[in-house]
Amino acid sequence: MLAIVCPGQGSQTPGFLSPWLELPGVPEHLDSLSGQAGLDLIRHGTESDEETIKDTAVAQPLIVAAGLVTARVLLAGRPMTAATVVAGHSVGELTASAISGALSEQDAVTFVRVRATAMAEAAAFLPTGMSAVLGGDPDDVAAVLARHGLTAANSNGGGQVVAAGTLDQLAALAADPPTKARVIPLKVAGAFHTHHMSPAATALQELRGSLTPMAPTATLLSNFDGAPVVTGEGNLDSLIAQVSRPVRWDLCMAQMEQMGVSGVIELSPAGTLTGLMKRGMRGTPTLPVKSPEDLAAAAAFIDEHSRTPDPVISPIAEGHS
Repeated sequence: MLAIVCPGQGSQTPGFLSPWLELPGVPEHLDSLSGQAGLDLIRHGTESDEETIKDTAVAQPLIVAAGLVTARVLLAGRPMTAATVVAGHSVGELTASAISGALSEQDAVTFVRVRATAMAEAAAFLPTGMSAVLGGDPDDVAAVLARHGLTAANSNGGGQVVAAGTLDQLAALAADPPTKARVIPLKVAGAFHTHHMSPAATALQELRGSLTPMAPTATLLSNFDGAPVVTGEGNLDSLIAQVSRPVRWDLCMAQMEQMGVSGVIELSPAGTLTGLMKRGMRGTPTLPVKSPEDLAAAAAFIDEHSRTPDPVISPIAEGHS
């Protein structure tokens, strides 16, 4: 059984879209997405420096656009069915929603435009950030984060938790880390997936009336609890709430293992999630699609891991994430 995963903020690097622009149809696709996003995504994906594309208002639309471009090239002529699992980490969940059919591409880009701007504005109110906590006893890590008033914003599995809060709280964590754990500051400009992002959730709630959510045709997993999404409205509820509540990527991986996923492909800008999955889903083959050079191997990988029967999935409550 195949899973397709879509990375989140921090996965972008300067110039990563350049080789994709050599493929037929990609410049036109990116130009269309740029118009919807209100950004020159081609320039940001080929010429802009690291500092520019780290800006939340730029990074999030750029990452979603990259995933949509990769998916269109890679999955052309391959209809999405429940036999394929799709999941995204943080803003990557928007990419996953579009690929799975839960949102149109246009709605996903509209959503990420508002999301990115609102989260950047929320982050400007108070200096906040995020740090990865690697290793340590889980109970001790939780206790230390609580002592410093931090939120476990991302539970990424494999012994990695991302702490989020004010810069002062993160500095205190760096000076007083959990036993046998490393604390690594992340290049993000806010305490995402915490109460600090509540204004962004309000802005997205105001947007929802203009969107047309649909039931996914692929098996779309939720960042809330890893469970398969049932309804389009429920998925939209979850996407809105996601900006101010923790991402449980560990539960998404656990769900994939339970469903019998035999191979995982990560869309561009790829590498971060397959790295996490090598630790969190040990022994499961992964393939990051970083450039067009990976397309032939990815097509063979998809064929190999799409030969299993459709999964049997227990339905969850109407309106659940």
